[in-house]
Amino acid sequence: VQLQASGGGLVQAGGSLRLSCRTSGFTDDDYAIGWFRQAPGKEREWVSVISSTDGTTLYRTNVKGRFTMTRDNAKNTVYLQMNNLKLEDSAVYYCAAVRGALLATVPGMYDYWGQGTLVTVSS
Repeated sequence: VQLQASGGGLVQAGGSLRLSCRTSGFTDDDYAIGWFRQAPGKEREWVSVISSTDGTTLYRTNVKGRFTMTRDNAKNTVYLQMNNLKLEDSAVYYCAAVRGALLATVPGMYDYWGQGTLVTVSS
């Protein structure tokens, strides 16, 4: 099983980026995908998660209304559209997968992780 995150970059505050997480090696679609981020000197924090079944999403409070997570099972890809980016959104973003329909928000509950993609928001 592999997860490949991409789409990070440098953007000015107020701008937008779309992150992608492509998965491979799963035998079915029965896994939730979460996004996490880690800024220098800080712990990894949960950002959002999308269910394996009906596309239900959850977001951390300070990204609600700005970030949108979608899933294209035909392409084995999950997206994180990030709008109105703020300086505090700067971090390495990771996608991760957890088996089943659980909308997990704790890193330790996830089974598989991708490499990170760096998002830098400048003033």
